[in-house]
Amino acid sequence: MNYTNNNNLPQPFVNAVKSNHRYTPKRYSVTDVLGGTCEAVLKRRHDSDITEDVSQRIWALFGTAVHKVLEQAEATDTQLQEQWFSVEVQDGYRVSGIFDLYDEVTKAVTDWKTTSVYTVIFGDFEKWRRQTLIYCWMLERIGFEARRGEIVAILRDHSMRKAKTERDYPKHPVFRIGWDFTDDDMRWAGQHVSDWLTAVAFQEELSDSELEPCSQEDRWHKPDKWAVMQVGRKKALRLLDSEQEAADWAKGKGIDMTDTRYYLEFRKGEDTKCEDYCSVADFCPYTRALSGLPVD
Repeated sequence: MNYTNNNNLPQPFVNAVKSNHRYTPKRYSVTDVLGGTCEAVLKRRHDSDITEDVSQRIWALFGTAVHKVLEQAEATDTQLQEQWFSVEVQDGYRVSGIFDLYDEVTKAVTDWKTTSVYTVIFGDFEKWRRQTLIYCWMLERIGFEARRGEIVAILRDHSMRKAKTERDYPKHPVFRIGWDFTDDDMRWAGQHVSDWLTAVAFQEELSDSELEPCSQEDRWHKPDKWAVMQVGRKKALRLLDSEQEAADWAKGKGIDMTDTRYYLEFRKGEDTKCEDYCSVADFCPYTRALSGLPVD
């Protein structure tokens, strides 16, 4: 990974946000396993080619600082904090991770998060659930009982004013959520990790141009939509999957589409992760093809 400092930030800031991480062959993190195999392979293959400005790592620095403070706080005699570990799964491939807190009494794995308040408002916690589930599965592989996952999230942009005035806004700057895992959940975790490592081993043998793209879920794909619009209003009256569905909805609401105050607008879908949050998009055959760039 290469770093730029386009905002001429002080050197202590630059040094603090730089990562010295080095990849180990056949060892992937829990975070990797929760993403796409194409992205995981390209990150390793092009690590020395990736460039990021240090200003883009401000929230990573914030999260690291929170973890460091909590790590230094004293736990109880039944708890373990900030433990790195790995387990071998198959053919020399391993999965590794760092759990923030494990309690042998509650059999719970807890992970600290720093995130936007909108994560809670939108309520999409499946990736958090899967992360703690895989940690529990890994811990059981090395002899610990672990059947509950919990997230304690610090909402970095929480507003007390909005908490008082908006009904669905989180009431506190800290949010906690948890899940109890069944035998079926644990079997899913083991199968998912195994399937993912099998897929990544296959991808490792391919050239960049041959790599199979990440799934729609891993690309954070938003499908094409048709919007029923009203002149002077920025927000759509309704979003539908096809032009015909949009026209039918408008008709059902008594909207005359020959009236110049209304119109249908096509909104092309997008892969949000690829477009805005993937560090290897420049090397990805899927993203390059979408952009009309040659795929080497």
